[in-house]
Amino acid sequence: MSKLDQILILDPPSDLRFKGPFTDVVTTNLKLRNPSDRRVCFKVKTTAPRRYCVRPNSGVIDPGSSVNISVMLQPFDYDPNEKSKHKFMVQTIFAPPNVTDMESLWKDAKPDDLMDSKLRCVFELPSENDKVNDVEATRAAPMMNSVKAESSAAAVPVAAGADDVEMKKVVEKCKRLQAELNKLSEENRQLKDEGLRMRKMPRSDHMTPNSTSLLGREASAASLPSLLVVIAAIFIGFFIGKFIL
Repeated sequence: MSKLDQILILDPPSDLRFKGPFTDVVTTNLKLRNPSDRRVCFKVKTTAPRRYCVRPNSGVIDPGSSVNISVMLQPFDYDPNEKSKHKFMVQTIFAPPNVTDMESLWKDAKPDDLMDSKLRCVFELPSENDKVNDVEATRAAPMMNSVKAESSAAAVPVAAGADDVEMKKVVEKCKRLQAELNKLSEENRQLKDEGLRMRKMPRSDHMTPNSTSLLGREASAASLPSLLVVIAAIFIGFFIGKFIL
């Protein structure tokens, strides 16, 4: 019986390319797609297991689904004259119904049921154009940050000036309201003194119109400042809240 062809579609199909410099971890991606109507188990192997980290390195792909695999090359001293001999193999098998023990599945699998695809590793150093672009981008970043900082600094005085004008208006309004409150308090005090004098005078059974009017004015004057204080407090709170926010 001939070996089965790989059922999964690999992207990339044959090469895993790693772009240096290799002083840090370099990651490339491998996509596995299952175009069949059956579930497929997969396992990723490599000839250099200590040099790579693969996530996930095994699993099950449902019909019509795909999985992305991250292949991470560990840092190493790259020699351009040394040809890479590292290879990967994606091994697959159709998943039996209700599979749970993946280890036993691969251990007991018959060679004729297995499918595989091989990929070679290609190491690439950045081109001169890429290096120039990286340098220019590094140089441009501080300039862009400087422009942003200058724009922010230029906007601050304008906002501060507007806040100063608004604050002066609020202060002037507060002064006027305070003067009015002082005036009303003085009038209220005078009316209270006059009312006390009226109470101390001998009472008659019939109050004159003038005394009735005076008592009415006293009652009104007693309640008027309290109302004005509440209105003034609301007015001042509104302007101060507007300035702060």
